[in-house]
Amino acid sequence: MATNRTFTMIKPDAVEAGHTGAIIKMIEEAGFRIVAMKKTQLTSERAGQFYAVHRERPFYNDLRTYMSSGAIVPMILEKENAVADFRKLIGATNPANAEEGTIRKLYAKSIEANAIHGSDSDENAEIEGNFFFSGVEQY
Repeated sequence: MATNRTFTMIKPDAVEAGHTGAIIKMIEEAGFRIVAMKKTQLTSERAGQFYAVHRERPFYNDLRTYMSSGAIVPMILEKENAVADFRKLIGATNPANAEEGTIRKLYAKSIEANAIHGSDSDENAEIEGNFFFSGVEQY
């Protein structure tokens, strides 16, 4: 069953490059309402917890290092069919394969530094959103 919420975070490469405002504008212009948002930085330990599902993969340690290398902007978004619509807005993981006009096509540097995260399911959206935000922070 689809929900109306998804989770995203603008990654360190896009924040460092000054793309936060442009990305947020794209999100809002696509009809998403920002339910919760903050700017923060993950420690390597917290990045490891967030990406624990990838612990056995060869890129896990590089991912932890990258995701703790600078500020991020996590957000909970709301819109009808939020997960699927947001995945379409951000584009393919590899920006070389992303459609024109998507966030990753416009702002990602590489498959590793791909500007933005988007939950891949309703279940993960809830888990990931709760990792960064308490119930009182969501409105």
